[in-house]
Amino acid sequence: MNTEPRFSTVDVMRAIARAGGALRRLQKRSGHWVFELEGDATIPAEYVLLEHYMDRITPERQRKIGVYLRRGQGEHGGWPLFHAGEFNLSASVKAYCALKALGDHPDEPHMARAREAILAHGGAERSNVFTRIQLALFGAIPWRGVPVMPVEIMHLPKWFFFNIWAMSYWARTCVVPLLVVQALRPCARNPRRVTFGEIFRTPPAQIRDWIRGPYRSRWGYVFKLIDTALRWTEPLFSKVARASAIAKAVDFVDERLNGEDGLGAIYPAMAYALMMYDALGCSADDSRCVTMWSAIDKMLVETDAEVYCQPCMSPVWDTALSGHAMIEASRGGCLDAQKNLDAACDWLAARQITTLRGDWAETRPSARPGGWAFQYRNDYYPDVDDTAVVAMLLNRNGRSEHAAAVEKARDWIVGMQSRSGGWGAFDADNDRDILNQIPFADHGALLDPPTADVTGRCISLLAQLGHAEDRPVIERALAYLRAEQEADGSWFGRWGTNYIYGTWSVLCALNAADVPHDDPMVRRAVDWLVSIQRADGGWGEDERSYEAGGYVENAESLPSQTAWAMLGLMAAGETDHPAVRRGVAYLQSSQNENGEWKERSYNAVGFPRVYYLKYDGYRLFFPMLAMSRFHNLQRSNSKHVGFGF
Repeated sequence: MNTEPRFSTVDVMRAIARAGGALRRLQKRSGHWVFELEGDATIPAEYVLLEHYMDRITPERQRKIGVYLRRGQGEHGGWPLFHAGEFNLSASVKAYCALKALGDHPDEPHMARAREAILAHGGAERSNVFTRIQLALFGAIPWRGVPVMPVEIMHLPKWFFFNIWAMSYWARTCVVPLLVVQALRPCARNPRRVTFGEIFRTPPAQIRDWIRGPYRSRWGYVFKLIDTALRWTEPLFSKVARASAIAKAVDFVDERLNGEDGLGAIYPAMAYALMMYDALGCSADDSRCVTMWSAIDKMLVETDAEVYCQPCMSPVWDTALSGHAMIEASRGGCLDAQKNLDAACDWLAARQITTLRGDWAETRPSARPGGWAFQYRNDYYPDVDDTAVVAMLLNRNGRSEHAAAVEKARDWIVGMQSRSGGWGAFDADNDRDILNQIPFADHGALLDPPTADVTGRCISLLAQLGHAEDRPVIERALAYLRAEQEADGSWFGRWGTNYIYGTWSVLCALNAADVPHDDPMVRRAVDWLVSIQRADGGWGEDERSYEAGGYVENAESLPSQTAWAMLGLMAAGETDHPAVRRGVAYLQSSQNENGEWKERSYNAVGFPRVYYLKYDGYRLFFPMLAMSRFHNLQRSNSKHVGFGF
């Protein structure tokens, strides 16, 4: 472990050049990059069920999705939330139902194993709320198996503790159409008349305790009583109020349809919107439905053998991060990529959202637009994290025609700071934790509170731009980060796995903000990163760390996480640390002949403990960035990282 690895500058430069060549080959003609974004079996299974719900079955596509779902079945008989993960009841219920809808007989060995595993873990009745909604739509359970969510919620004012503006963007775009669906209680067309009774321990009609939590506080029990009361009183609600609430929900969705990028540019929101329009009697050739199906089709990943549906697409994020890797490699003389960079920056600049005041303006009406979305288009929902990373790239690339875009981004970022000093991903002060106690929120993911990783990126941008008037904003954010540091020296990573990601993000910010490298919080973070390096020189963290509430080592090192750890250590002034050199040696040895790296494990998160992600691009542009940063700092007299990212 303490052996000093040996490698030459030429070897490092060659590895960077190979990675740069691989990345350049993957750039689209328009100048952008987009990589696959894979989740668990949930979204592909929901896609299958949506086609059966609407009687819009595409046989060859469904056959290929079946191949994908069967391949993902674990040795435990069910489906995990991430590569090599443990059995997950809700994902397994959806996958089983989808395969049965596809025509897999319950007595086939893989179906029998899945059924046995589901029953052993409590049966489909113990699956989460969104799974039970799917079951209710197919008539497999009564609607009383789902928490009450009256559509009249649309009328609740902003000052009320529960209203649509108090939810996160992803929850809001899903819940609003779902409120209409729950009010109308439609039933799937289900042309094959598929039933799912065999995966319930108790016949659904006999179950009386559908709402069981998990209760995270005493408020959970209070809201359970409220849910019970609503079940008795909802039929007495005014028909006029219900009709106006439905109209208000439809108007909300219509306004945010977002063309062929879809409502919220995320699959679940689009699927619920299609169900909403169908329940309202809209025809299949209604332009809104036709466009929504087109948006969903764009998210499908198809090979000769398999198909799966992505939860969303990540072109802005992928392009910005690829750009940072390319610019670092170019500055070190390993790659001549200026044309690639300029094309990427032009593509990004054209997608800045500068006129539309999206949902974020409900809490920050005085902030001026200037953000970027995560996806191709999602103008109502720009992303703070993307905006910071894109603006840092445009600023570093240094073209005068992009200076105004950077300043607009800066203004918007400053305007989106939360009271705590931190930043959330899409909204400010979206932190009413009481919402996560309601029965509907058994997934615990209704909110978008400030996080250390997003806050780190915002500090990095503002520090890189260096406006003196932003220093108070940065100081409030630094105080937030200081308070958020874990006892072991790490920071929690909300959007990447996990403590390695969070710690890298924060160390880059602390360096950019001129926090001394000998500051105690920096030293604790460095010591922690060094302590978790693996014997092969890499780093690897498992998604189980979200459940454990602390770092859990992965079964193998990951190139992306190795890069994060190296970047964090170099930002803390540790370029010459043996751990960094071992990381470089690991990346060199694990790079393949095409200049790429392989990565089987998931490396990011949609919702902790609920939904995890694998960004396919992370295995390529992050190692390239880390090796290029190392090469450039070795050539530098100061060994100082001069940029925020």
